[in-house]
Amino acid sequence: MSGSNLSNPTAATAMDEPLGLTVHALPAPGDVAALQRTRSGRWKMLALLLVCAAPVIASYFTYYVVRPEGRRVFGALVEPQRPLPDLPAHDLQGRATNLQALGGQWLLLSVADAACNALCQRNLYLQRQLREAMGRDKDRVDWVWLVTGDGPVSDALQPALQQADVLRVDAAALAQWLQAAPGHALDEHLYVVDPLGHWMMRFPPQIDAQGAVQAKRDLERLLRASSAWDQAGRAGPP
Repeated sequence: MSGSNLSNPTAATAMDEPLGLTVHALPAPGDVAALQRTRSGRWKMLALLLVCAAPVIASYFTYYVVRPEGRRVFGALVEPQRPLPDLPAHDLQGRATNLQALGGQWLLLSVADAACNALCQRNLYLQRQLREAMGRDKDRVDWVWLVTGDGPVSDALQPALQQADVLRVDAAALAQWLQAAPGHALDEHLYVVDPLGHWMMRFPPQIDAQGAVQAKRDLERLLRASSAWDQAGRAGPP
């Protein structure tokens, strides 16, 4: 019954008491705007990074995961990839440089003593031929001979090396970066370095004519997979 409640002094007193409210300070309009700008800036930065990285991620996903045309890779993929070392070098004229200066371009590398035996000469020939076989994309590939030892390079080789990068490096230091297949030596292989400066592939030792055809296919796939971000000339991806 409603009348009995109204006659109850305790109930009436409780109804007459004001409700307790806890008042929290509201953020100032300027603080809200600053927070919104910070969040917006972070999202924009993240979006920019994703846009810049997308072509690189897509091309490497295409090559390493999808593997165009469903064919097996001839060269051995290097995992983890190894960046160009901070290794002092000299050209054949004695001018100082650094191995990292080769970055920003696809590299097809060989290693051999300055005396350049028959295997060395064959590798140099294959490097030149493989680069030429890239056709209009050949300017995206540099062929490099890393010379070990202090001996002179034969004058007879000089004309054939006009389009090559020939650098003298310390053999022991170089062996800390490149690695031959078990049971083989560094000078038996050709090596591939990507424009990001990572050694990422090693071709089998002493490849024959059929192996050269398969190596060409690998190089073509690499160039095709990276065509969205890699251009001719020494410049890295966006």
